[in-house]
Amino acid sequence: MTMNWEQLLCAERLGRRPAKSEEGRSAFYSDHDKITFSGAFRRLARKTQVHPLAANDHVHNRLTHSLEVACVGRTLGMRVGNALQARGDLPEPVLPTDIGDIVQASCLAHDIGNPPFGHTGEEAIRNWFQKEGRQYLEALTEAERDDIRLFEGNAQSLRVLTTLEYYQYEEGMRLTYATLGASIKYPWTATPSVQNQRPKNNKYGVFQTELDYFHEIAHHTGLLPVGEHWYCRHPLVYLMEAADDFCYCILDLEDGLEMGLLNWPEVYDILSSVIEPAQLAELEKNLARVDDGRKPAILRGKVIGALIDAGAEAFMAHQEDFLAGRVQGDLIALCEPKVRDAVAAAKDLARQRIFNHAQRVELEIGAYNTIGTLLSTLCGAVDALLGDPEQVTYKDNRVRALMGDNNFHPSVFAKEGSYKYQALMAVIDYISGMTDNYATNLAKQFNGMGQARF
Repeated sequence: MTMNWEQLLCAERLGRRPAKSEEGRSAFYSDHDKITFSGAFRRLARKTQVHPLAANDHVHNRLTHSLEVACVGRTLGMRVGNALQARGDLPEPVLPTDIGDIVQASCLAHDIGNPPFGHTGEEAIRNWFQKEGRQYLEALTEAERDDIRLFEGNAQSLRVLTTLEYYQYEEGMRLTYATLGASIKYPWTATPSVQNQRPKNNKYGVFQTELDYFHEIAHHTGLLPVGEHWYCRHPLVYLMEAADDFCYCILDLEDGLEMGLLNWPEVYDILSSVIEPAQLAELEKNLARVDDGRKPAILRGKVIGALIDAGAEAFMAHQEDFLAGRVQGDLIALCEPKVRDAVAAAKDLARQRIFNHAQRVELEIGAYNTIGTLLSTLCGAVDALLGDPEQVTYKDNRVRALMGDNNFHPSVFAKEGSYKYQALMAVIDYISGMTDNYATNLAKQFNGMGQARF
């Protein structure tokens, strides 16, 4: 049993809506535009990529990272699309550019659910609910508790796309099934992943709130079922993931150079190893003409080109395995050794010399206090509002006014179904949508240390 490209590239939209036919714009490029114009995407400009609250404007944030990943993903997708068409595997009337558009859109959206302070923000939310905030989870089911105490930015991304943006609680952005399928990096739920029953432990891509949407996406794209609430990955996920990793391995090192944490020779030694020897002489001649500050940009183009070539070649060589759901690792693991080794070396250098830099560690520790202050204030007020009306304070009502009733699922104040879970998810939605700057300033306000902004 295998997947097929006709279903995988389904252009219908979430909610079983037919694909729109627009002059000059495919249904998949419409997805790209919807994501680009969303508030959640715009806020990535003030969210951490690697360095929280970086003062250097040349250092990447989540927005610039996502745009660059989308550029690499589009080219990688088109390269694969051309190869599929040449083999006669691309169904009519799909074009190679459609593959590029789907991968580009999924790349744009891959971090759209990340909270302030990036992965540190994720850990801070988990840490608070596992310690100070664990009492708020007592009335929830095991699956609901795991969604919150093991908060995952990837699952929040699917929630943003299908629930929160545009048509709130009514299919969200209403993207195509193909783009949504290609955006779900970990197509399973939380609880089995923390019980070591999934390919990636402690990683998952679907909250209980989006479970029905998840099954709808899987059904329309023909993803193969593997277990309960678990499907194999959409093949184009591997291209999105590879584009992300390719950008990480290059651009994290560029940021390290910009901040003076790395030196040019060690970066060049790692990245140039993926370039064909025949091209190195001309490259080094061009590099010799410029100062060190301009060298990364010249090297970058050659490296990205080599990585895209390797990624497309590996994908096509293993196409049947992707369609059969047999691939357990990532696309980079299937690339030629020099590419695998270079990506691994780049990540190792970044981990040793950038991620553990003292100033970054200091800011990460501060992020825990910021997130903790926000969660304590918001969860305490929301919990009171759902309890005895006689115990609700003026402060609780002011918190509700700050968040806005429109940010809560209709079941919350009607006290229907899993309304306490929905209420906590609304708090997490509110915080995860914040920028680093807003979260920091709001926590100061909550502590009585802020300044008036009007």
